[in-house]
Amino acid sequence: MSAHLPLHGKTALVTGVSRRRGIGFAVATKLASLGASIVIHHHRPHDLDLPWGGDDLDAVRDGIRAHLTEGARFADVAADLSDPSTIAGVIDTAEELAGGLDVLVCNHAKSGDDGSILDMTPERLSAFWEVNTRATMLLTAEFARRRAPQTEEQRRPGDRITGNGPYAEPQGHVFWMTSGQIHGAMRGEVAYAASKAALAGVTATVAADLLELGIVLNTVNPGPVNTGYMDPETTDRSLEGLDEYLASTPFGRVGRPEDPAELIAWLSTSAGGWVVGQVLTSDGGFSL
Repeated sequence: MSAHLPLHGKTALVTGVSRRRGIGFAVATKLASLGASIVIHHHRPHDLDLPWGGDDLDAVRDGIRAHLTEGARFADVAADLSDPSTIAGVIDTAEELAGGLDVLVCNHAKSGDDGSILDMTPERLSAFWEVNTRATMLLTAEFARRRAPQTEEQRRPGDRITGNGPYAEPQGHVFWMTSGQIHGAMRGEVAYAASKAALAGVTATVAADLLELGIVLNTVNPGPVNTGYMDPETTDRSLEGLDEYLASTPFGRVGRPEDPAELIAWLSTSAGGWVVGQVLTSDGGFSL
């Protein structure tokens, strides 16, 4: 390990990586450039139902491989995370790549087919919950269980987790992704905002559990990041007045996928290991 490649010898799993314009792709390439072996998860059928459509998965794979450093490995796995039975297999793929898993970035998300409170149905709410919230928690639980000490004593649900601390350094990193609902209204995105608010709301609780195992959890709100949905030809919303508004902001732009990727990458290294259980907004000041 060196300052130049602080993630050398580590393996990272990034979910929701199916488009080169996406945050997941930016995170995966950044972690690769720091020395990590990379496993990506994708579910391309979701993109095909949205205005921006699906990307070329071979181009996605090649783009990540181009950032790998010497000795690092790459693998990918397709899975519909709304199906809980896929969770263990995704973690298995990541662990089998290089013999372990060190960083879990839960970047996957369901988008589209949302609405206002008047549009909410049990099916719509469940669809967002299953992907954005439940799958994130189940991936985290699977990641953590495999690092928990194996004892013959039976744990009861709710018993405090007992690890092997104190730890000289983090034993793993987990990242969740929330959204702008923590700063203001997200009109027309009630189901999405609710699913992401649940993650932000339970971050401290889960982080306290994981910390007993030496695992560090943080949640990132990337703010408005143009992953294609703000381009006129692939948007799913009105862009009227956007250019004028952006011209009035201090930086004159919305976020780029590389912006949250830089934060997640730093937090994944030993330099960021003292930041624990936080909901961090990386939005260039938009929330102000």
